[in-house]
Amino acid sequence: MTTTHHGEAATPPTARVPSVTACLVTHDRPHYVRSCLESLRQQTVGPDGFDIVVVDSCSAPAVSEELAALVAPLPNARLLRVDRPGASAARNLGAEVSEADFIAYLDDDALAMPDWIEQIQRVAATRDPWPGVLAGRVLPVWEAPLPDWWPDSLRGVLSIIEWEGTGEFRTPQVPDGLEPYGVNMIVQRRPLLEMGGFADRLGRVGKLLLSDEDVQVGWRLQDRGYSAWYDSSIVVRHQIQARRLRPEWLLERLYWQGASTVATRRILGAPEQVWRELPRRLVVEAITLPSSLLPQDSTALLALRWRLAYARGFTRMALMGEHKKRSLPGRLLRALLRRDGEPVIPTLDIGARADEAGKTHR
Repeated sequence: MTTTHHGEAATPPTARVPSVTACLVTHDRPHYVRSCLESLRQQTVGPDGFDIVVVDSCSAPAVSEELAALVAPLPNARLLRVDRPGASAARNLGAEVSEADFIAYLDDDALAMPDWIEQIQRVAATRDPWPGVLAGRVLPVWEAPLPDWWPDSLRGVLSIIEWEGTGEFRTPQVPDGLEPYGVNMIVQRRPLLEMGGFADRLGRVGKLLLSDEDVQVGWRLQDRGYSAWYDSSIVVRHQIQARRLRPEWLLERLYWQGASTVATRRILGAPEQVWRELPRRLVVEAITLPSSLLPQDSTALLALRWRLAYARGFTRMALMGEHKKRSLPGRLLRALLRRDGEPVIPTLDIGARADEAGKTHR
């Protein structure tokens, strides 16, 4: 029995097991790469069952030498370097050099479970046609205990996915809001390249923390008719850095998530969704504004402050990113928004900002 890619029933295995390239991108973090590569060395399919591409994104010369020493002993691995900063450019290079059916992305601070590749191949082979995107669970490995003040609803901000089950993203088969994360995201390579790869305008570069480039790939492929499938048997563990478990990191992350939501909707061709949501975000910002008087490192009133941070990122990307003639009220609102010292994030200048941030990234 076969089904459409939105059907719930599993399909019989296809005649051929898909080939897989594991791709990890890194910048100046050889200690994480060491443990990530060790997890890939222990894959149940063995070194002949897949290949590995490590993409060095603008690391310092000494780090590049260390990476070469880490990769050299692995018979199925190779090291590449990209001098253009940003995870998107590095991920695209990995896809371009691979010859596999699927490219399996994981972050350098991720640890693949021993059957990671095996499960990827099993799940892909039992879907007909093959999915455009596969994703699975991302379980935390805490470098420090999760603080009591951390909102439970924001565990996903740390790229954690703990739901067990299977289903098509953006359907009732999976929990509302579940999205593919680049820390454990497997993409059919040819369709990815045909649609231009990951968007260079998104992704974290230096202090430019725009994200969602992985989510955007998933939804773009799904909108083209490919399945975006979740299966919790595909598992990696994610090392959660202690420095992220601070109020100031959380607030900055939520600010940029708000901005990224706007950028993603525009790139996906749905700017009307931004304008429908903007009034609500402006109201949230006005109501929660007094909480901004607290120090960034305070844990008080976080429920208000993280909502304010997200609303600020959303409204600034929405209002500052439009390069067109405005009414007088719009120009006044723009002037007021400039006065609070928050970053202005022009949509049409994201590439230029990434280049500028890349200078400090290096």
